[in-house]
Amino acid sequence: MKIRTERDSCISSGACVLEAPQVFDQDDDGVVVLLRESPAADAEDAARNAMMACPAAVITIDEDA
Repeated sequence: MKIRTERDSCISSGACVLEAPQVFDQDDDGVVVLLRESPAADAEDAARNAMMACPAAVITIDEDA
């Protein structure tokens, strides 16, 4: 799994951090910060949930990477 984010389109909702704090954080402006491009296996479901919860759809996941 490989995660990508589009920081320029982030609306700072924080949904990603609520769903997967081990994978995502927010900077001082509330913009998404990707902590782990390839998360541990036990964080993959949380990362998928974060992608689905993001209201701006700025998280993409490549399952084959």
